[in-house]
Amino acid sequence: MTSLIGFVPRKRRNIELFLVVFALAIGLAAYASVGLGANDKVPADIVTYGGGLAALGLLSHIVVRLRAPYADPVLLPMALLLNGLGLAMIHRIDLANLADHGPHAKTFAAQQLIWMTLGIGLFVAVLLLLRDHRRLQAFTYTAGAAGLVLLLLPLLPVVGMDINGARIWIHVAGFSFQPGEIAKISLALFFAGYLVVKRDALALAGRRVLGVDLPRGRDLGPILLAWLASLGILVFQRDLGSSLLFFGLFVVLLYVATERPGWLVVGAVLFSVGAYFGYLAFGHVRERVDGWLHPFSNIDQYYQIVQGMYGLAWGGILGQGLGQGRPNLTPYSYSDFIAASMGEELGLTGLMAIIVVYGLIVERGLRTALICRDSFGKLMAVGLAVAFALQVFIVIGGVTRLIPLTGLTTPFLSYGGSSLVANWMMIGLLLRISDHARQPAPEAKPIVSEDDPTQVVRL
Repeated sequence: MTSLIGFVPRKRRNIELFLVVFALAIGLAAYASVGLGANDKVPADIVTYGGGLAALGLLSHIVVRLRAPYADPVLLPMALLLNGLGLAMIHRIDLANLADHGPHAKTFAAQQLIWMTLGIGLFVAVLLLLRDHRRLQAFTYTAGAAGLVLLLLPLLPVVGMDINGARIWIHVAGFSFQPGEIAKISLALFFAGYLVVKRDALALAGRRVLGVDLPRGRDLGPILLAWLASLGILVFQRDLGSSLLFFGLFVVLLYVATERPGWLVVGAVLFSVGAYFGYLAFGHVRERVDGWLHPFSNIDQYYQIVQGMYGLAWGGILGQGLGQGRPNLTPYSYSDFIAASMGEELGLTGLMAIIVVYGLIVERGLRTALICRDSFGKLMAVGLAVAFALQVFIVIGGVTRLIPLTGLTTPFLSYGGSSLVANWMMIGLLLRISDHARQPAPEAKPIVSEDDPTQVVRL
């Protein structure tokens, strides 16, 4: 048997550099393709745009190489790939809006590039300032309180904003921000820290019903509080997507921490009850469900869903080609419905490739959790990976009518500063946990016998 003593894991930073360059090349090629498809010429700012994109990508790689040398080599390139494709599609929609409405049309790509710069800046800050993810466990309840405050901010009368029927935005100093995007990081930290301490009590089985060990009644408090909080988001903010995201995140982490399937059963029952209550009590929930089931019953009311479906159908298997479709006909094609825009111009094949990239991000996050040596890091990595998985499922599931439509954004692709900044911070946290997990274990010092100094007692 080959001895593992002295084994040093490979850092794989050169592989990451190759993948970063490859991802940047795809993003730049997509940007050029948009110009060729829409205007029959390469965009005039291709050199400036490419230089800025390359600078951001290489800067982030250098920071990872210096500050997290053992981190996962795939996470950063995949985030850059998605962000680059999102920028190209937003630029494509800008060109369509300019063609339809002239020079006074509203454009979004330049602002999205600024948000990307800020997001990568915070990604770098996470890796530079946070040297050990385990220190975050000391801020468990602080993170929980911060997450609660962030969720409540949109309800305040001065700063809170009601946009498209959902009150999930705040407006300060001329800027709009969605605090729930940062709240999901705070709540993932809180759930991980809380469950590390309380998991033994929560893992105790209660009654066995139909072959499933259900939890004890006295232990139902945490999940009931999470359920009530998600209902509160649904009632007061009228945000179906965030309600499902936060409750689903807590239930999955509870199951992972305790390894009790009974918690999944309880979570599914509570979700079903809450969904049925929301359908009966709130008109906006009924409207979302009706649009999901019968979008052609009222095309004027469900115009966005119908246009998204037409766009996906027109894209077919291989798509119309970048710059060749009409994604701007769908309302909010640059944000909530950017998945439909991608499907129209890249086809089912391109959209499936994008979903596979998201799947790889989730897989690498779960792989990090498997090899992590501390319980807090395991749960934190699972929480961040599951947050990505749930958000992608909720958004793309809504666009493709797999589930009712919600108001969340597609990570890295959609226009939106708060979402982009939060997602880059999540990638930074995953890389920090991954770096700690893949580092070589501290070498144990041999302890020798007091009677015979040449005899090793244990390592």
